[in-house]
Amino acid sequence: MSAFPLTPVRDEELDEDALGLLVARAAEAGVDSVGVLGSTGNAPYLSVDERRRVVERAVLEAGDVPVLAGVGALRSTDVVALALDAADAGAAGMLLAPVSYHPLTEAEVLGLYEDVTSAVPLPLVVYENPRTTGVTFSDVLWRDVAALPHVVAVKSPGVPGGVQAAQARVAHLRSLVPSHVGVGASGDAVAVAALAAGADTWWSVLAGVAPGVAVRLARAVRTGDDELVAALTDALGPALDLITRRGGVRVAAALAEHRGFVDGPCLPRPLRGLDGAETATADAALAAAERL
Repeated sequence: MSAFPLTPVRDEELDEDALGLLVARAAEAGVDSVGVLGSTGNAPYLSVDERRRVVERAVLEAGDVPVLAGVGALRSTDVVALALDAADAGAAGMLLAPVSYHPLTEAEVLGLYEDVTSAVPLPLVVYENPRTTGVTFSDVLWRDVAALPHVVAVKSPGVPGGVQAAQARVAHLRSLVPSHVGVGASGDAVAVAALAAGADTWWSVLAGVAPGVAVRLARAVRTGDDELVAALTDALGPALDLITRRGGVRVAAALAEHRGFVDGPCLPRPLRGLDGAETATADAALAAAERL
C-alpha cells in the first residue's frame, strides 16, 4: 500500500504544515510507503524549491516509512536535477512519469529513463499514466525501460473487468519485466482487484486522504477476507467512481478540506475541487466505509 497525498496550497503558497499532517496520518495508519509529487501531488504546478521542500517535509513526517518522490518534468536535465534534490532530501526512491508537451516517441521515453538512471543511483518506479502524459507503454517499451539499472517497480493503471482481467494484466506485465521488478496498479476503483490478483502494490489516492480505510481494505485483500473486501468496496463505490470520473486530486482535495485536514481552497489555480453535492457524496461513502 503506497499512499499518494495531495500537495496543499494556501493562498497559492505551499502549505507545508497541511502536507505534513497528511503524510503523518498515512504513516501512522500503516502504509508501506508514501509517494509525494505524483499526479495527486500536483508536481508540475510547483517550483523546484517547493518540490524540494515537499520531499524534506514528507521525509520528516514519515519517520521510518519510505518516501518516494515524483521527479517528472519536461526536460531531462530538470528531471535529473529534481532526482538529485530528492536524493539529497532523503527520499528512498523516485517516481518518474514521462511528462511532455510535444508527444514523445518511444525512443524519447526510453532515452529519458536512460538519462535519469545513468545519472542518479536512486531506486526508480516507472510510472505509466496515459491520462495525464498521453504516453501508453508498449510491450517493447516496458521491457526496455524495466531492464535499466535501478528500476525496482512499475506503476500502471489497473484494468476494468474484475480479478480475472486483473490477473491477466498482472501476468502480462510480469512477463515483460525482470523478476526483481515489482508490478503495481493505480486507479483506486480497479487497483483493489489488481491487488487481489497478485499485484505487489496498490498505488493509492484514497490512502493519501483516508489511509485508515485504505490500509484496512488492502489488508483484507491480502488476508482473503472477501466479505470485508466486498463490504468496503461497496461502501466506497461512490467515492471511487468520483475518483475515476473527476480525477483523484479533486476528490482528495475536497475530502481533505471537508474534513478539516487542510484549509480550502487547497488546489493551485486553475484547478478546482468538487462541487458541494459531489463532496457530500464522497464524504458519505467514506463515512459508510469507516463504520464497517
